[in-house]
Amino acid sequence: MIRNEVLSCFVFYAVLLIIKMYIIAIITGQVRLRKKAFANPEDALRHGGLQFHREDPDVERCRRAHLNDMENILPFLFLGAVYSLTGPSLAVARLHFLVFIIARVLHSVAYLLALRAPTRSLAYIIGQVPCVSMALQVLMAVATFA
Repeated sequence: MIRNEVLSCFVFYAVLLIIKMYIIAIITGQVRLRKKAFANPEDALRHGGLQFHREDPDVERCRRAHLNDMENILPFLFLGAVYSLTGPSLAVARLHFLVFIIARVLHSVAYLLALRAPTRSLAYIIGQVPCVSMALQVLMAVATFA
């Protein structure tokens, strides 16, 4: 059992983000199957022939959404875990985590549905605010030890 309330809160949101990443991966696979656009020749052969070893714009959009998640969620997981150990207020920490997850969900929806600009960019920027805030607070907490 985790006794640190902030860390427990972080773990909750972190697991939700990882589940979201799995969902994007599943969506990518489903779009590959529906569009018959496979990255590997052996997969194409299994699903109809080498002519299906090709790229598809919809599959690539899903892949980019998934890659973007990895580029942004992985740093959040590190920052959030360390931030949780610095003793922040539970309410403030929860706000950081909640803003990030809402921004990432909105970013993924905007990416997958090709919503009008600047929806995706705004979601990205909003998601970066809590990350920068946590990074600065972690640096301040450990600066005396550097």
